[in-house]
Amino acid sequence: MTNKFHTVRPVANALLPQFFVETYGCQMNVNDSEVVVSVMQEAGYSLCNTIDYAEIIFINTCSIRDNAEQRIWGRLEVFNHLKKKNRSLKVGVLGCMAKRLKEEILSHPAVDLVAGPDAYRKLPKLLESVNQGEKQIEVNFNDLETYSDISPVRTDPNGVSAFVSIMRGCNNMCAYCVVPFVRGRERSRDPKSIRFEVEELVKNGYKEVTLIGQNVDSYLWVDPNHNPDQNLNFAKLLEVVALIDPKLRIRFATSHPKDMGNGVLYTMAMYPNICNHIHLPVQSGSDRMLSKMNRNYTRERYLERVAAIRQILPECTISTDFIAGFCDESPQDHADTLSLMHTVKFDQAFMFQYSERPNTKAAEAYPDNVPEETKTQRLNEIIALQNQLSLESNQRDVGKTFEVLVEGPSKRSDLDLFGRTPQNKVCVFPRENAQIGDFVKVTVSSCSSATLIGSLAEKSSSRK
Repeated sequence: MTNKFHTVRPVANALLPQFFVETYGCQMNVNDSEVVVSVMQEAGYSLCNTIDYAEIIFINTCSIRDNAEQRIWGRLEVFNHLKKKNRSLKVGVLGCMAKRLKEEILSHPAVDLVAGPDAYRKLPKLLESVNQGEKQIEVNFNDLETYSDISPVRTDPNGVSAFVSIMRGCNNMCAYCVVPFVRGRERSRDPKSIRFEVEELVKNGYKEVTLIGQNVDSYLWVDPNHNPDQNLNFAKLLEVVALIDPKLRIRFATSHPKDMGNGVLYTMAMYPNICNHIHLPVQSGSDRMLSKMNRNYTRERYLERVAAIRQILPECTISTDFIAGFCDESPQDHADTLSLMHTVKFDQAFMFQYSERPNTKAAEAYPDNVPEETKTQRLNEIIALQNQLSLESNQRDVGKTFEVLVEGPSKRSDLDLFGRTPQNKVCVFPRENAQIGDFVKVTVSSCSSATLIGSLAEKSSSRK
């Protein structure tokens, strides 16, 4: 999960009400914010790239962990202070936390409007009522809503890489996860609208798209005219997108071990513009924990999927997610996770300690009985091992040359640029003649556990 402020480009019309969007959470939330921008622009509102001049503030929220929600409550206190200085300022809380907490959020003195993930089309109408002095809330699910007819307004500053949502919601009901309760049931988006969106991105100069969904492997479009030849699973959709432009890089996230079949892997092998990286969350290496988490696969099944990836895509990197200290996790369960890490040798991982989320099966049926200090200790052991594995993975790349898509200046120096390899590894190198949006060949000379460091092997190419 990423947590960051998300600013949007301003429209040059100071006469219209200006709004600002602040985004927390995952890639889906970033894409949702881009949908919100599109809806608001269509209604005549203008974008503001700083909170200081905004007349409307939207905060797009995440509920996946308690600390994410605590950040939102802190931001609402800041907004409440701003409203005391500017009584015309309106604040809307959007997304997962809005759906989960509903009236509790609406009762906050800073908040004028609460809208769930399926209610973004209604924002202009809701604001009309807010301007008449009435707080508004709309958090109902809409099992048909995919926003497929809305072209998101891209908010990345460089115009290089974009997220494209291919589905919404989730049916998996993992015991620890709040997503099905805040995003609703799974529904796949019309592939024609996906193709159109990607084609527009290519026309606008984008060099990379990431197809996103809670579980992309369960994507399934059923032809409404009952023509089975027109049905599409994720492997076929991936091929459709890859064929749009061989120069366009394709990524996707997130995969589920119970659903990822070899068809996706063979599609990746067929098309060189599909990046060799798969994010395959495992959460635990213990069958007992996996069963309790309702993950619907075993350790053996997960390792079989890893073996298939390594056989069909030898150059593919694998990243994952881990949860430390899930309900009733024993020392042996934790040891099983560490042993799985040694076996797979993940290239990257996102690692968290368990945080109980209300209304989930775990919260209702299982005691959160692993002490906090034990959770922290186990998480630190997972992090330390993964740092070692990531360093070893990166060390194996020293001396190799990769094609890197330049995304921007390095955080440490404007004299350096950074981008990612097809294996989703961050690479930093001297700027020289390269520009943002170029594809460059970089030879790796050294590394850390998080970054490849190299130099340009040849002049850059814009791939135009």
